[in-house]
Amino acid sequence: MYNETDAIAPDALLEKANALIREHDDYFAGLEATAVEQNGNLLIFRGNYFLDENGLPTSKSTAVFNVFKFLTVELSAKYHLLD
Repeated sequence: MYNETDAIAPDALLEKANALIREHDDYFAGLEATAVEQNGNLLIFRGNYFLDENGLPTSKSTAVFNVFKFLTVELSAKYHLLD
């Protein structure tokens, strides 16, 4: 099912993901991945999206989306979650 990727535990993957986040140009304090799930061959990362009091996106929300998308592209090519 997976395209020659290494199996990894969710906690270990989140450590790698958060290290990449801290190195990303769009990083800001508080930005972190707190969960990951497998969706086919893609890894989907979750965390705080920094919505406003009405549940609408803020400028930080765009950065979070872009960083999580970056993680999906980078890490899905290398890993899949352990079953």
